[in-house]
Amino acid sequence: MPLPALEPDLYPSQLAAKVACFQDDFAAFALPEPAAFASAPLHYRLRAEFRIWHHGEVFDYAMFDPENPRQPVLMADFPVASASICALMPRLRAALLADSELSRKLFGAEFLATLSGEMLVTLIYHRKLDAAWEEAARRLTAELKIGLIGRSKGQKVVIERDWVLESFALDGRQLQYQQFEGSFSQPNGEVNRHMLGWACAQAAGIGGDLLELYCGNGNFTVALAPHFAKVLATEVAKPSVQAAQYNLAANGIANATIVRMSSEEISAALAGRESFQRLQHINLAAYGFSTIFVDPPRSGLDPATLELARGFEHILYISCNPQSLRDNVAALHDTHEIAAAAAFDQFPYTHHLETGLLLKKR
Repeated sequence: MPLPALEPDLYPSQLAAKVACFQDDFAAFALPEPAAFASAPLHYRLRAEFRIWHHGEVFDYAMFDPENPRQPVLMADFPVASASICALMPRLRAALLADSELSRKLFGAEFLATLSGEMLVTLIYHRKLDAAWEEAARRLTAELKIGLIGRSKGQKVVIERDWVLESFALDGRQLQYQQFEGSFSQPNGEVNRHMLGWACAQAAGIGGDLLELYCGNGNFTVALAPHFAKVLATEVAKPSVQAAQYNLAANGIANATIVRMSSEEISAALAGRESFQRLQHINLAAYGFSTIFVDPPRSGLDPATLELARGFEHILYISCNPQSLRDNVAALHDTHEIAAAAAFDQFPYTHHLETGLLLKKR
């Protein structure tokens, strides 16, 4: 996919076209009118990754267009990125150019920002980082008031911490999330807040207990937990599980339990086909699940998880791939109908569209 052309004046019509395509693709399933949540047309990404392109005595940030991968596109600015990243880019470049210890064999720079104003930068090198680099890096963090990580082959040097703390308001609550460098976090912060708000609106009044699969760092878990009596959430990535547990504690969530399991494993456990040591302190029989929440990878739900979902009264589904979502809805169509729909434009100026569905048992 080529680098997007940013044309804010055309953005509303582009989003309308994506939503219309979503409606057409799901017309056979009586899709309700979807709520459409637009992105800001500029400065919407909280993450950005650049190559460092050295030429002569200076360097620039660069990206590569897949249609012309050998030709760097030099970036003095990156309007897709958050305003805080855009403001930091020239200051960081100037500071790095002024310090040979920090600029020597520098290969890449990655930015992780938050709506709450925190910033973490990862600098990637083609050389071993030593005490001299760390001393210079500490001066840089003090000057720019950022978190900093240095990476090279087999090496990770963390200055203070390797995470940021996100914080924002949602439905009268102030939510906090620990987000680790290198782990997944939602790239479009404001659209993510819309996703959480929509999911909570669908969950309101359902009651019972919630089973959540693919919970990541607890992004949805923290938001949804107050709407259910108990929550059992699963995730396979160890750093995400650790972040999710931190986030539950930081937000005072006492009714949710995180277990490190795949969707296939929890499906087998709930069906009674297998037992797992990781569930020895969890009484699955004590849960009265009314709802399953899923936010799967692009491939969608596997057959075992689809069969598990079929037994739930409500299926709350967030998807990053409308095609795999359509296949899953078709597989569930004999038992569930679509009660609500939404479109979330995480990635303006691209063909990607995040979608949400609430399915109810017929």
